[in-house]
Amino acid sequence: MTRMPGSDVDRVDPATTRVLTDVVNRLRRTLRTSIRADYPWEMLPMAQVELLMALQDQPSRVGDLAARLRLAGNTVSTLVQQLVHAGFVHRSPDAADRRAAVIALTDAGRSQLAGWDAAHQQRIGDALSELSPADRTAIQAALPALDHLVEELAGQKRP
Repeated sequence: MTRMPGSDVDRVDPATTRVLTDVVNRLRRTLRTSIRADYPWEMLPMAQVELLMALQDQPSRVGDLAARLRLAGNTVSTLVQQLVHAGFVHRSPDAADRRAAVIALTDAGRSQLAGWDAAHQQRIGDALSELSPADRTAIQAALPALDHLVEELAGQKRP
């Protein structure tokens, strides 16, 4: 059966979107603040962490990073400068265009990102272990759908 966009079948209860938005925001904020309590080094602004994550797989030009992160080029340039100063990324000339620079993680940046990831996994693992088996099963069952939601959101164009 083919569904038409906007049909009754495709409508989502606004309460569901409101609750999901609230839960995601509270989860992110709570995780971030709880990590900072135990790991004082976890003080990088989220925008810098997201830029490091974007560089995890391959070096990129500022314009490509801006497009991927959906940020203004000058914002990404500022973040890159801050991360260069911190020693987490470095700039090198782009072999294809000497006027441009390629941004890549340094060993310190990779280490910082690995520590950030490990701390979050530990914190979430600890919290999950305190939940009931039914809650853990429900969260595990929801992960593929949440992953699809992220993919859907990532594919949407901003107005």
